[in-house]
Amino acid sequence: MTATALTPKNELMIQDILQSLPHRYPFILVDRVTAHEKGKRITGYKNISMNEPFFQGHFPNEPIMPGVLQIEALAQLGVLLLKPLPEAENKLAVFAGINNAKFKKIVVPGDRLDMECTLIKLRTPIGKMQGKAFVDGKLVCEADITCSLLERPNS
Repeated sequence: MTATALTPKNELMIQDILQSLPHRYPFILVDRVTAHEKGKRITGYKNISMNEPFFQGHFPNEPIMPGVLQIEALAQLGVLLLKPLPEAENKLAVFAGINNAKFKKIVVPGDRLDMECTLIKLRTPIGKMQGKAFVDGKLVCEADITCSLLERPNS
């Protein structure tokens, strides 16, 4: 993961994330945003704890974070990248596609899933991002994520 200069202005704590994402426990998969270059790139992480509810069934004696949840964590980080842009104001970002997903290593309890998303293209209502996840500096997962910005159902 490449180093990014941090300022208090571009770091988001869990309380800020909960204000920006519609997800709630147990499905919030971003613990902190560590850097954000508006409209370009965002970095953050998810601490992987043995208390995660998905470990009850995946797998009870050999807990491994499901790959689909790694992609979901990247997508949630991607929504936080789009959120401050005028094109995303009052919109709901939903998955529209996942391409080139690759899983290089397993993610287990005790790991910190460091993530980064880079905006490739935003042509409303479609956004394309590249997401990568790392553990201890080693790439564990990557994917190209496409989202659609929809009008909110209750607006």
